[in-house]
Amino acid sequence: MSPTPPTAADPGTPASYSWEATDEDVAARFGIPLKEVVRFDLNTSPAPPDLLAEMLAAGRFETGLSEYPPGDYRRLVEAAAERYGVGADEVVPGAGADEILDMCGKAFLPAGQNAVIPTPTYAMYRVVSEQRGGTVVPVPRLGAERGFALDLPRVREAARDAAVVWLCNPNNPTGSEEPEGAVEALLADIAADAESAGRRPPAVVVDEAYAEFTGRSLIPLRHRFENLVVVRTASKAYALAGLRVGFAVAAPATIERVALFRPPGSIGTISETVVTRALREPAPMLANVARVEAERPRLAAAFEAAGWRPYPSVACFLLVDLATTARAAYVADRLMRRGLVPRTFPAHHPAAHCIRVTVRAPEENDRLIAAIAEIAPEVPA
Repeated sequence: MSPTPPTAADPGTPASYSWEATDEDVAARFGIPLKEVVRFDLNTSPAPPDLLAEMLAAGRFETGLSEYPPGDYRRLVEAAAERYGVGADEVVPGAGADEILDMCGKAFLPAGQNAVIPTPTYAMYRVVSEQRGGTVVPVPRLGAERGFALDLPRVREAARDAAVVWLCNPNNPTGSEEPEGAVEALLADIAADAESAGRRPPAVVVDEAYAEFTGRSLIPLRHRFENLVVVRTASKAYALAGLRVGFAVAAPATIERVALFRPPGSIGTISETVVTRALREPAPMLANVARVEAERPRLAAAFEAAGWRPYPSVACFLLVDLATTARAAYVADRLMRRGLVPRTFPAHHPAAHCIRVTVRAPEENDRLIAAIAEIAPEVPA
């Protein structure tokens, strides 16, 4: 999800957020057939794995659809624990990574406390923090020439007065991954600062929604840093975004704090059963990762040929620099008129001069590549 800036009638009124236009909205706005709309803005995969169709056709789920799923989601938790190499008492599931983020906000961010957010990054960290009444402390990332890496000294400094630090690795929307050992060093510094001040360290929530595309994870650090929570999801590499299943992984005592805020029954029986199998049979996920790795350079080359700058990415999307907000808006409009929906950014956003596009199926990417070639000569200087 990509919220636009919040609005509120007065400081005591909760902010409201607007979400992406639906396929129907796009089709109606640009007068194109609904079937021609392709979402390059959501970082999802073009099709679910075959096992989903097989299971839906068989209709065999852990519990009947007239009943609630098991309250502890035992099979799902066990499958996640096996996949991530942790104990069942170190995992709590939720309805997508976004519900996990919300649970973490409730667990760790009291109203009025600071939430550190390196920017640009996933907009839901701000949403969750503001909905909890927290004070957002943005810390700009280093520039493109430095791979959009975390400004470690500034994040460390901001964390000294924070209740929670939100990190995304690999990062959305930049597609960049932190250098090996960088987040571990930050965790150690945050812990040392808290110890010297005689206070509990802030929770550090690391969103690893795209970790399957790199094979790297901070999960092994969970016992060394009990303030660490790692967020994983079935939405991206597993291509099951519509089932809405995510996980928090942390040391048992930390998971207990998060689990206090897990609502009952937020994961449906179909979602639970299918994701359990997907975690235990990773071949479709690995094939999806391989597809992305094969198609991503092809998309990047098309943008480069148009004279635009795609930033290096390890994830299932590309951030493309169009140099100005006007050029980014022009290209986005021309793509949407063809039914190809890119991710755009509001004027105040540090990536307002960019668009972000998902790596989709080869035939869908072909449409985007052809459109880029058509649009490029028209883009104003």
